[in-house]
Amino acid sequence: MNLIDGEKGFVYKVKSINLDERVKRRFEILGMIKDTDILILNKKRNGSIIIKLRGTRFAIGKNFAEGVEIGGESD
Repeated sequence: MNLIDGEKGFVYKVKSINLDERVKRRFEILGMIKDTDILILNKKRNGSIIIKLRGTRFAIGKNFAEGVEIGGESD
């Protein structure tokens, strides 16, 4: 499942990041690496998503959110 498919208010774990290498490195610098918990705070109509990652809130565009593969706590 991709981050864009997640539901508001739920915590997921990052499984992989399938994006351009530059974007992937930027996400890693921000702390989004494999097995990191992500809380989805809000989803906007335009497809952007607001997440909480390691205590910091981030807004991510739809195209980027589609490239982040996630799983539930039990996956």
